[in-house]
Amino acid sequence: MSETIKEECGVLGISTPHGEGVAQLAFFGLFALQHRGQEAAGIAVSDGHRARVHKQPGLVSHVFTNETLKPLTGYHAIGHTRYSTTGSNAERNIQPFLVETMHGPLALAHNGNIVNTPALREELLSRGFGLTATSDSEVMTLMLAAAGGRSWEERVERTLPAWKGAFSLVLLAADRVVAVRDPWGFRPLSVGRLPYGGHAVASETCALSTLGCVDIVEVQPGEIVTLHGAELDRRQALAPAARQARCTFEFVYFSRPDSTWDGRNVHHTRELLGAELAAEAPADADVVIPVPDSSIPAAIGFARASGVPYNDGLIKNRYIGRTFIEPTQEIRDRGVALKFNALSENLAGRRVVMIDDSLVRGTTAGPLVKLVRDAGATEVHVRITCPPIVHPCHFGVDMGHDGDLMASRLTVEEIRQQVGADTLAFLSLEGMMRAVGRPDGSETGYCNACYTGRYPLEVGEAQAKLSFEGVLA
Repeated sequence: MSETIKEECGVLGISTPHGEGVAQLAFFGLFALQHRGQEAAGIAVSDGHRARVHKQPGLVSHVFTNETLKPLTGYHAIGHTRYSTTGSNAERNIQPFLVETMHGPLALAHNGNIVNTPALREELLSRGFGLTATSDSEVMTLMLAAAGGRSWEERVERTLPAWKGAFSLVLLAADRVVAVRDPWGFRPLSVGRLPYGGHAVASETCALSTLGCVDIVEVQPGEIVTLHGAELDRRQALAPAARQARCTFEFVYFSRPDSTWDGRNVHHTRELLGAELAAEAPADADVVIPVPDSSIPAAIGFARASGVPYNDGLIKNRYIGRTFIEPTQEIRDRGVALKFNALSENLAGRRVVMIDDSLVRGTTAGPLVKLVRDAGATEVHVRITCPPIVHPCHFGVDMGHDGDLMASRLTVEEIRQQVGADTLAFLSLEGMMRAVGRPDGSETGYCNACYTGRYPLEVGEAQAKLSFEGVLA
């Protein structure tokens, strides 16, 4: 289920006229984006002349301390919290990337995935560039460093047409932050005004709200936004693609429930996903429980629409994080119990509807069903708030490849048998689209390729996540 989908990345940019505590602001903004990536974090800051960066593996709260933030003084900052989608989680791939150019320092942080990276990488190598990392983000950084133009905005504008795929970028120059979003609009990016002067841009509106931003609006697909102290400049560098491709999975799983995506509150949309699921796949049951945390709103919506009471049935250990301590075989055998415990008082003797956001590799579903049964449930009916995921994502989500995806190998009935549920149902594509604001159930404006295999642009060149690792071993 959702445990086996790896988050994408979170990006953040801040520019202030006074320069007090910009690194601390970036820290708190990244902290609000922690759910988007737990492998590594980094912040780069510029004082108008020189840029500095601190980045390393780990959670935001572990990477940054008062001591590591103290040298990061300046007026402008970008930050990144990472899960790797192209390139491994090696330290050389941690962002932001910072390079010195003939135009001054340039740092870049990227959420998304460029599907034509192999060709772009070969072109850089043929021109004599040395590559030290294995991610598409380094390729983008070097392309911008080598681009012609009188300003960073011009260099971005000239380079944009070469990038095919998903990118929400923040760039740090000596005296400004530049943000840009791909013309398909795959990944979210919003900008807001800071309460004490300046502006901030972030992957999700929840981070901007954490910083106290007002006047929050989306960066439009194909738009370049410049943050320069108290000034904000917006220009439409590329026309939005005729076929817009916002990721529906932001609603299903990725985004924090207090964020807004495509003008819609994520929590409310998840409630509607649950309500659609109750209409399509009702169950004769006594209690509705969520798999915490992202499925809680959907379970509320399912319960409200079906009339079956909602209650907690699984308690999640929210502090497990990323552990580097090897578990004993006994603990490893318990598997899912490291993350969840069942509330037998709410489950014993009851017919249970268990709501989860997705089912990908299927490694968590079976153990969770068993956990609920062992707590005394007489029946377990599993309901999933999106359609079966049968194709890989090439635009910044590490779902695995076709052979890893349970629904690409098994029918719904075979999956039900394998996970041990009494019944199993997925939300239809049309039901999901109604919940995200398309009353006719159409896919207009969204990318659903992981469900349908209909990619919004050619992915023939798309590379496997670790395809460049063999060279830089």
